[in-house]
Amino acid sequence: MTRKKKKLSQAMTFILLFGIVSLFSDMTHEGASSIRGAYMALLGASAGAIGFVSGLGELIGYSMRYVFGRLADKTGRYWTLTIAGYVLDILAVPALALVGEHGWIAACGLLMVQRMGKAIKKPAKDTIMSFAASQEGAGRSFAIQEALDQFGAFLGPVLLYAVMLLRTDASARDTYALCFAMLAVPGAVTILLLLVTRAKFPHPERFEPEPKQYVPFALKRPFVLYIAGISLFAFGFIDYSLVIMHVSRHWTDMAPGLAETSSIVSTGTLPLLYAGAMLMDAVSALVFGYLYDKRPAAALVWSTLLSAPFAPLIFAARSVPCLLAGIALWGVGMGAQESILKAAVTGMVPKASRATGYGIFECSFGVFWFLGSWLLGVLYDVSVPAMICLSVAAQLAAIPLYIASVRLNRP
Repeated sequence: MTRKKKKLSQAMTFILLFGIVSLFSDMTHEGASSIRGAYMALLGASAGAIGFVSGLGELIGYSMRYVFGRLADKTGRYWTLTIAGYVLDILAVPALALVGEHGWIAACGLLMVQRMGKAIKKPAKDTIMSFAASQEGAGRSFAIQEALDQFGAFLGPVLLYAVMLLRTDASARDTYALCFAMLAVPGAVTILLLLVTRAKFPHPERFEPEPKQYVPFALKRPFVLYIAGISLFAFGFIDYSLVIMHVSRHWTDMAPGLAETSSIVSTGTLPLLYAGAMLMDAVSALVFGYLYDKRPAAALVWSTLLSAPFAPLIFAARSVPCLLAGIALWGVGMGAQESILKAAVTGMVPKASRATGYGIFECSFGVFWFLGSWLLGVLYDVSVPAMICLSVAAQLAAIPLYIASVRLNRP
């Protein structure tokens, strides 16, 4: 007798479909992220300006999530907000190809538009995911979604690397513009697949049973401690725009004793660095996501301990192996941020107000990401050692808050 093949549950099918949507979405905007910092520097932006704008973009993208999270809970129109946000997010990326010479201010404006799109979609999208995750395990579900998401984030920079190899005869600005234009292709696929998923699963809230009685949202102590922890993590986690700007600069900025000015890597290989970080992101999301369902505190602590040393490896070390190790650890931090940090909210906030919970989570994360990115960007121009120390200390300070939050949230 042959054993019957175990069919995927409807919840897991939904998680995988949504993960493929995220794959193409991240091909688009993470492909752009791999070169945006270097592009803005080429257009005339300073390190302080890049840090400020990157942080402001995150502030807009995260702080408005509380508003749209509340709206999602009040209206129940999760799909409408998700689709609207995706469209805005996707359209802003290829539009960067239209920015002219010295047009870094216009590029900053498009970054704001893209971040607003993420603000509209994220609370509704994460809430939809949490409904299906309630059947399959929060850590596992968000890890699978993040792994697919980051596989797309790996493919996007690789696509741009191929474009750069083929356009060796063009100026740097024209090459960057072509790269942004090429990202319209995965962007279009994203919207198409999103509409297909919406047609197949019009009511994802049915995956999670309704509670026997209505539980109003309240800022309980475990959630407050958790928000404080992720805020410290966000404050210390250096934005990749600043990382790639540093990498694209000359080593003499960090090592004035060197006799010659030499770039760490060539312009054409910059997307590959980000691709490597995204690949590490995907692997770490799976590892820590599965660990989270068994030992939540251990997953939160170890992911933070592993990612915290990325700053000295990238900004203080003077060898390519250290640089690659630092970028890999940066990817570990991103994997934790996008998988287990979200999964924790599912277990702390009731279904009826979960979009609000995600809104608070992401609003706090964004405010402190903005403050950290701005301050760390300014410190880069003043004192790199001070920037490194602040980054590492802030991330490590989150650990005791994670532990206390998980312990207090145990049934």
